[in-house]
Amino acid sequence: MATTTAAPANEVRLTGRVSGAPEQRELPSGDVLVQLRVVIPRPAARSRGATGSRQRVDTIDVTCWSARARGAALRLDDGAGVQVTGALRRRFFRTGSGAASRYDVEASSIRGVPLEAG
Repeated sequence: MATTTAAPANEVRLTGRVSGAPEQRELPSGDVLVQLRVVIPRPAARSRGATGSRQRVDTIDVTCWSARARGAALRLDDGAGVQVTGALRRRFFRTGSGAASRYDVEASSIRGVPLEAG
């Protein structure tokens, strides 16, 4: 049997709908970013075990840092179809109760796309 190897990779591709208007923010450092949420329906499960999720959609936070990605994101309306490529990132920050973290997708490209009716 042949052995195959794979290089480590952090690549994400999402296709879904924009939920809410994309928001532009300026950080204290002066960096500008755009954040949006993408909602993606989960495929219907054929059978769910006792611990199977009943969740019907996944809601993914997306952050756009590059000028090109920010501009493309700001042209998207609530409910628009969108395709995002990028990488999964874990962000660390402080809150009133201590350190916290969350995951989001850092978009390298983003564009509006028509979606199939569903």
